[in-house]
Amino acid sequence: MRRLVILGAAGRDFHTFNERYRDDPSVAVVAFTAAQIPGIAGRRYPASLAGPRYPDGIPIEAEDDLEEVCRRTGATEVVFAYSDVSHVDVMHRASRALAAGADFVLPSPTGAMIEAPLPVVAISAVRTGAGKSPIARWLGRRLRAQGRRVAILRHPMPYGDLERQRVQRFATRADLAAARCTIEEREEYEPHLAAGNVVFAGVDYRAIVQAAAADCDVIVWDGGNNDFPFLRPDVHVVVVDALRPGQALAYHPGEAVLRAADIVVVSKVDAATPADVAAVMAEVRGVNSRAPIVRGASPVRLDDPAAVRGRRVLVVEDGPTITHGGMPHGAGLVAARDAGAAEIVDPRSAAAEPIREVYARHPHIGPVLPAMGYGPAQLAALAETIDGARADVVVSGTPIDLAALLALTTPVVRARYEFADVDQPGLGALLDARLPRVGRRDGA
Repeated sequence: MRRLVILGAAGRDFHTFNERYRDDPSVAVVAFTAAQIPGIAGRRYPASLAGPRYPDGIPIEAEDDLEEVCRRTGATEVVFAYSDVSHVDVMHRASRALAAGADFVLPSPTGAMIEAPLPVVAISAVRTGAGKSPIARWLGRRLRAQGRRVAILRHPMPYGDLERQRVQRFATRADLAAARCTIEEREEYEPHLAAGNVVFAGVDYRAIVQAAAADCDVIVWDGGNNDFPFLRPDVHVVVVDALRPGQALAYHPGEAVLRAADIVVVSKVDAATPADVAAVMAEVRGVNSRAPIVRGASPVRLDDPAAVRGRRVLVVEDGPTITHGGMPHGAGLVAARDAGAAEIVDPRSAAAEPIREVYARHPHIGPVLPAMGYGPAQLAALAETIDGARADVVVSGTPIDLAALLALTTPVVRARYEFADVDQPGLGALLDARLPRVGRRDGA
């Protein structure tokens, strides 16, 4: 029997197991490993989700211990199943697996894609923070204006009780509180709710698709990191960040996602130089000659620019974009400088211990504070760091309402950004021409 260790980050790994390996009698999955997300290792994938072949569930180990896990479990294969990792780092993991005597496997995403009973538009990207969710929100509003009922399916973020998170439906902020969502989950869900979208997420995507199909006649897949969609899309839109030339072919599975795209959006062209926009478009065309390329803008606005002008400003940015997304800053810093902030307060000197650890792991981060809140300790540390920085005002570039979540003494001004079609014809016209007419494939 093949004995598998699945390398993951509490998302693609669980889905790969559910769809490819759970019911395969020739396979025994002996462990998951955890990376990117703190607090995941040490848990178990529960028996209720793992199925009758795994009555004790499956342990989730730290990826740092991969070699020891392989030796202890007698693993014959190591399956890579998470996203936004450089090609070089993927091969480092492959080398570790090979040295431990195991095959290294990159499974095809199509083998785990679910056939939905209704049309699916998938939004993916080549890097974390490229601008997928603003496009998904824009698309949800556009489809509803056309009289369609829309469900947003989010890439999984099961950071809590996996059994309780098997199928999740969010329609109000109260739903987020009841589910004890982390900041990272709220960053993805809250803006959709504010835009009028209903969001589905969780662990068991077959059950999630069934639940969503009862609510809607079009599914919009809002991907995570630079991963492939979990559903087979009718139209696959892939976003490439104009602010990051040279990265479209450097990360896994972002390059493969780009090669599979039906439509490519070069985002943030309003913030990038013409030379960088041209360079990114050339990268895209070099690997995908069939997909049309359109440009999109991400205009940023502050709720109260006057509150920022001439003040000492602490900038809080979207966490994943600034950490494993590799960006030194995000929209918040741009907005603060454009509004005439007198000084950008570097939060490092005031950082509480869990936040200092984040800076140590990600030395590329600029003079901004990533909105980390995977658990109560990080959430408390975030609030302590914000107030300890003693800035006049906080500019929040995270998509959540930070002031409503944290009891802060420092006032908060939100920086908001949405997608804007630039070209004619643009993304809207391309989607109108390609999206199938509303109608269920199962005849129901």
